[in-house]
Amino acid sequence: MTAADQTLPHVGPTAVSILESLNQHRLLLTRQVHALHTPKTSRRWTERRLARLRSAGLATGTWLPGRRLLWHLTERGAEAVEAIPSRAEARCKVIAPEQAAGALQEHTIAVNDVGIAFVEAAREREDECGPFNWFHEIAHSLGPPPGRRAAEQLIADAILSYQLAEPDGSTSIAYRFIELDRANRSAADLARRLGRYARLYCRTVPAQGSAGEAVVLWSRLYPVFPTVLVVLAGRPRDRLEDRRRTVLALCGQDPDLSETLEAEVSICLLDDLVERGPFAPICRTLADPGKPVDWLGEEVR
Repeated sequence: MTAADQTLPHVGPTAVSILESLNQHRLLLTRQVHALHTPKTSRRWTERRLARLRSAGLATGTWLPGRRLLWHLTERGAEAVEAIPSRAEARCKVIAPEQAAGALQEHTIAVNDVGIAFVEAAREREDECGPFNWFHEIAHSLGPPPGRRAAEQLIADAILSYQLAEPDGSTSIAYRFIELDRANRSAADLARRLGRYARLYCRTVPAQGSAGEAVVLWSRLYPVFPTVLVVLAGRPRDRLEDRRRTVLALCGQDPDLSETLEAEVSICLLDDLVERGPFAPICRTLADPGKPVDWLGEEVR
């Protein structure tokens, strides 16, 4: 009998989905669990589901300043999720309480707030984007930089997919690299990091089974090259707006981005994304920094 057989049937299907979310998203506040999995219930009902997981030894909560309770899997919970037959993703690293209370948590919470903003927009519009439509820290090899042997990696904070219901009844899927920036680095450092997405777009690798031929690496991973959505947080609004202008100006001077127009960059503020949603004119793009657009690059009338 597996760990899942022994424990998961006793907590109910909603709690199982919450466990899977904790496995995929690492750290979730109570309000985030509520928004993702139980939006039509009371907050108290959500708290009872989480308390049941804690009583079963599958999840635990760490208190943060402001009386926020941050949830993450225990070792037993990770084993139970791993035993679910439908799980295809790799097992998440179990986070200790001291790690949950450390520097990692605010960044992870913010990345998950980005995903939740898209989930809530999809519910309103009858699109498709659910609790499992974004993945954290996706690594891409850029190959060795000039003069070095070791390969360089570009690790996106997250990759998100969103399925749009088109007016004609068809659907389309949009992909985004998510870069969550809390102003812990200089604007120049952030712009240089964004320039590496242009290098990823151009990165080629040998084609499988075709000697002498090469294919672009990203085409093995994504149907289209995702736009880079930079989400700014962690500072007062006026400073974040200045940072957005500065980063876009620096990106405009980056030779890799200038020569690779397919590597699109869009920047918004986390507060705007959460409060107004991704379909509001909250973004400024590298292609046209002066024009406010939504996350798809479209003007909102």
